[in-house]
Amino acid sequence: MTEKECEHHHDEDEKMRKRIGAVVLGFLAAVLFVVFLVWAILHPHGPRFVLQDATIYAFNISQPNFLTSNLQVTLSSRNPNDKIGIFYDRLDIYASYRNQQVTLATLLPATYQGHLDVTVWSPFLYGTTVPVAPYLSPALSQDLTAGMVLLNIKIDGWVRWKVGTWISGRYRLHVNCPAYITLAEHFSGEGPAVKYQLVQRCAVDV
Repeated sequence: MTEKECEHHHDEDEKMRKRIGAVVLGFLAAVLFVVFLVWAILHPHGPRFVLQDATIYAFNISQPNFLTSNLQVTLSSRNPNDKIGIFYDRLDIYASYRNQQVTLATLLPATYQGHLDVTVWSPFLYGTTVPVAPYLSPALSQDLTAGMVLLNIKIDGWVRWKVGTWISGRYRLHVNCPAYITLAEHFSGEGPAVKYQLVQRCAVDV
């Protein structure tokens, strides 16, 4: 094969590679466009969480700057989408007081939520002698005296969307449920368990 023929053959190979590359890129662009179009048409909405109730077993400063808080909460989550399912891959739930986590994170079971389905969890949250910022002790005493304590029940986790057989990548989920606990005058932060009916809608960020 002459040098001229070799150059011609090389040019043909180069053109073929470019054509194949263009076809592959065009196919990927079409697939992405279809996925985007389906996503835009279905317009998924994030799950809606409601804090139903909270049962307080203990909530007090047991030692200087150490907080004990043991409680059980009931939350419900509703999938508002009629064509999209939701996978909850990992959900960690915990309680915070004045922006500080005061219980250990409890792992909720992974689950799949179908169209318009409702899921209910009732986890226990434990935090025994948790070290807290020094300012929290007098703040808690003031709240107990006032008869009102604001706890925040928070969830951090990951969700995936399911449309037909297609499943999306993972998206970060943050849930914040304010729990306004009205305390009796004699309440000291410990004693018999007290259950509070809240039915408080939560802020959800996906």
